[in-house]
Amino acid sequence: MNLSLKRDPRSLAVLLAGLGLYGASACAQSSVTLYGLVDTALRYTTHADTSGNDRLQLSNGGLSESHWGLLGSEDIGDGNSVVFQLENRFFPNSGTNDPAYPFFNTAFVGLRSSTFGRLTLGRQVNPLATAVLRTYVTNAWLPTVYVFRPEVGMAQGVWTSNMAKYTARWQDVTMELSYAFGGVAGAYGAGSQIGASVSYVPGWPLRLAAGYLDTRDAVNSSAHMKSWTAGGAYTFGNTLVNAGWAVNREDGGYVGNAPNGPYTPALLTALGFTQFSSRQMFFGGVTQLIGTRTHVSANFWRTLQDGKNASGDGNATQFQVVADHGISRRTDVYVEADYSLYRGGLIGAQLQGVSGLSAANGSTQLSVMTGLRHSF
Repeated sequence: MNLSLKRDPRSLAVLLAGLGLYGASACAQSSVTLYGLVDTALRYTTHADTSGNDRLQLSNGGLSESHWGLLGSEDIGDGNSVVFQLENRFFPNSGTNDPAYPFFNTAFVGLRSSTFGRLTLGRQVNPLATAVLRTYVTNAWLPTVYVFRPEVGMAQGVWTSNMAKYTARWQDVTMELSYAFGGVAGAYGAGSQIGASVSYVPGWPLRLAAGYLDTRDAVNSSAHMKSWTAGGAYTFGNTLVNAGWAVNREDGGYVGNAPNGPYTPALLTALGFTQFSSRQMFFGGVTQLIGTRTHVSANFWRTLQDGKNASGDGNATQFQVVADHGISRRTDVYVEADYSLYRGGLIGAQLQGVSGLSAANGSTQLSVMTGLRHSF
């Protein structure tokens, strides 16, 4: 979800030219932007593990996951350009990379045409996740939500490796199509993924989107995991209302898409991610902008799960309130509280954020945090 981040307009091109890494002509036609965000919070969570223990921690991320990246383009004439992006996600409290992802969690290069759209190749956000981020994601003013954004868990990992993605736009309508190569010798379809989405994003006030994703298992290539979503958001004055619906379905032999997903099959099993045959989520929220720097939001999620066997049946009900205040153009302070009820075989780590921080199941869970975020 870095897609909504308002990046610093300052460019590294001048600095690189001064170091002799770009010639004068290249500097005139190219741009490279360094951007990033550092966020940390003090977080208290009840029932933070399967034994029911509480946790008090300096969290590796708060409302957002810390990251830095390079975004660049080169004008090659006739309305065409070459584009690239590299982005690393890290833990500020330990200085280490997020172990759930590769060093560059986003890494792609591509071509952009003013006539024909954009084609990018590499590891990038899948079309289903992009559609939600553009339109009806909760807490839409935030560039990323790391600890608690349950709808993220319905997007099959959000980022996909080995992906070719085509994006075209007609006025207010954007379409994305993708294919991720499995790369398995002798089984071309194993580990592959196809995706599609369409979003309607006018200047204001209504936004709508829908997306679809189909992943073939890398181990059992005849098994699929399919996801689809639809929703919208409406803005009136300083108030935004969003609502969405998402579905995941897994075939019985699905064990995890190792080449393209962020987690190994063993970790997916430990998180309970491969225990369900289907689950669907309904979610919505209200965000109020107060003045020009303060956001207050309230959000709700309801998830119903059917297991591959009876022990996997379950449901979850989740609530969240957030208050975020910008003390400057680039620095925010915030408080957040979330309350969840997990029942049956639905494990909480599936439905929290980019990286599930709690394996709680069959219990209630309360978390509160306060933190500081700075973007550059």
